[in-house]
Amino acid sequence: QVQLVESGGGLVQAGGSLRLSCAATGRAFDKYIMAWFRQAPGKDREFVAATVSGAVYADSVKGRFTISRDNAKNMGYLQMNSLKPEDTAVYYCAAGSRIIDGGVSIRGYDYWGQGTQVTVSS
Repeated sequence: QVQLVESGGGLVQAGGSLRLSCAATGRAFDKYIMAWFRQAPGKDREFVAATVSGAVYADSVKGRFTISRDNAKNMGYLQMNSLKPEDTAVYYCAAGSRIIDGGVSIRGYDYWGQGTQVTVSS
């Protein structure tokens, strides 16, 4: 079992930056793939980034977001730069042991945080 808690969300103007954190407790966090997903109102949860083959990103965030992790601290991070209003969503940290569709599929992740709201104003 792994428990995940996100933090770092908030309100930011377009062009600004935020850094999300994901604190993991429980069994060997370093054994799991870590990912970030997001869900905007009225939309399905969508893939953002994952620590697969180094790192993989959704096209919509490539070059602006950076995923990282510190296994010694049981922490994961998502650095978000050049934020756009369309990045507004609840962001979720996830952990899993199966790579499905290159880490993009939601089905590969067994553990989820409660989410943190990111709002980007224009």
